[in-house]
Amino acid sequence: MSDRNKIILQKGNAEISEGNYEGFLSLCSEDTEWTFVGDTVLKGKEAVRQWMAKTYIKPPKVTVTILISEGDFLTATGDVTVTDKEGKETRNAYCDIWRFRGEELVELTAFVI
Repeated sequence: MSDRNKIILQKGNAEISEGNYEGFLSLCSEDTEWTFVGDTVLKGKEAVRQWMAKTYIKPPKVTVTILISEGDFLTATGDVTVTDKEGKETRNAYCDIWRFRGEELVELTAFVI
């Protein structure tokens, strides 16, 4: 199970890096819930879709440095660089805790600095 979860997230990150946000969303459950600690909570695939459209003006650059899997949970750390409307790049470090239901991403708790 743990290797499967790692493969799913790696596939999702590759889809995002290529700008295929729908490819990433196909890995999420309809009721997926994303919590950006101290900031935003997104409930449902449509909310995530809208957030991606607004936030990922250009496909982000995602680097994963650590993947730790235990049961239905996968923790990923690394950095992500996003580009805003003016073309300015911002690099952030992150720690994402994903919960899986079967082969779907159902919950994200994200700590972004």
